Amino acid sequence: MAIRRDRVRFNVGGKLFETTATTLANAGRDSMLGALLDDNWDPVRSPAGDDHHFIDRNPDCFSVLLDLLRTGELHVSPTIPERLLYREAAFYGLLDHVRAAKFGPFDGNRLRLAASVSGRAPGDGTAVRASPDGGCCVAHGSMVHVYDWTLEERPPISLDYQRVNDAGYVSPDRIVITARERLGSRDGGMGLFSASDGRPRHKFEVAHEGETKSFTAGALGFGARRIFASCKGRCNEYGVGVWDQVTGRQSDFFYESANCSLGDADRLQWLGARECLMVSTLFPKTDNCFIGLLDFRAKGVVWSWCDAGALDEKWVLDAVAMEDESSVCVVNQFDDLGFLDLRSGGGGGVRWSSRSRLMKGRMPDELCYPKLRVCGGQLYSSMNDSISVFSGHEWVLTSRLRRSYGGSICDFSIGGDRLFVLHSEENVFDVWETPLLRMV
Repeated sequence: MAIRRDRVRFNVGGKLFETTATTLANAGRDSMLGALLDDNWDPVRSPAGDDHHFIDRNPDCFSVLLDLLRTGELHVSPTIPERLLYREAAFYGLLDHVRAAKFGPFDGNRLRLAASVSGRAPGDGTAVRASPDGGCCVAHGSMVHVYDWTLEERPPISLDYQRVNDAGYVSPDRIVITARERLGSRDGGMGLFSASDGRPRHKFEVAHEGETKSFTAGALGFGARRIFASCKGRCNEYGVGVWDQVTGRQSDFFYESANCSLGDADRLQWLGARECLMVSTLFPKTDNCFIGLLDFRAKGVVWSWCDAGALDEKWVLDAVAMEDESSVCVVNQFDDLGFLDLRSGGGGGVRWSSRSRLMKGRMPDELCYPKLRVCGGQLYSSMNDSISVFSGHEWVLTSRLRRSYGGSICDFSIGGDRLFVLHSEENVFDVWETPLLRMV
């Protein structure tokens, strides 16, 4: 009987499977299964010269992955451990397929709690940062714990008792970490680390007048293939440093002037449409909040706002530029949202919108400062133990995310179609995902 050319047969761990070249093509050229097809997408012969390919792997997981390639849906038996399936998917080069089948495009109004991960140092968590591929890292003290998108912990990054100030992903496998300079040494500043093994890859340097200086690096920002960081030197070299993402070399430095606070900045955000960097120095690091747009081409501050002289005693605790980049959203100690118009040359005043009436339920024992994020045209604001989602042109409250364990939210981050929420009391972080919409 003639063998059909589009059929492919496998012996996986002693179990026989048969599929088509069309199904294998769904795996993609970069996968192990896609490599079994020639340039015309026809099956190639096995090393034994026949139509059977022997693979000494788990047959149950192979069955799940083959069905995923056939249907685009992931159906996993309760008898198959999730970690085992991820390991087998990595072997075949199908991790991206599994990830795409587990959760859908990010939508704050449809998020569901998918997992909770206990931290290593309860009560000491300071920051959580999402990776572009759905993993994350959690910073506390002098340690940064790294998790891949399967939430498996990788080797931690240790800064040898230097306190971590900020962290961020350049790519899924590279993390930039800023740290406080240690007195009596040149340790501190900023370094690039491997997300897979925690090893240092590059130490960033700051040069002033041709001489390399030690410095403390603070808030991080990324954009236009550059890395930005707030910097403080020993000889009043305060400002924002700029490095090339590829080479790691310093490309610029924006020194702060008397009327703008840059070296102590809490947040840096690149605005691509304006080709400017938004710098925010906030309470309680400073008594007066400063928000400014730095234009590195003009070497000047092209827009700024400061609350010095304000009579309402509302302290700005966080700020984020909206995605249309015509306004900045701020939040104060009363959890009120406010908006600044970037189209007004002098910055103008804050248009506050009280939301204290939105507070419901028990107040947590330990309060944390609110944080703001923007993603996909939606505004996210942490408020004690919950996150509020605002949507639409008028930023109407459309959803609230809350769980009963872990206490107040000290930080949260969005990336890789996931929301990561770090709680203060137990240093536990939650993972929220958007479930796939199934066609009936």
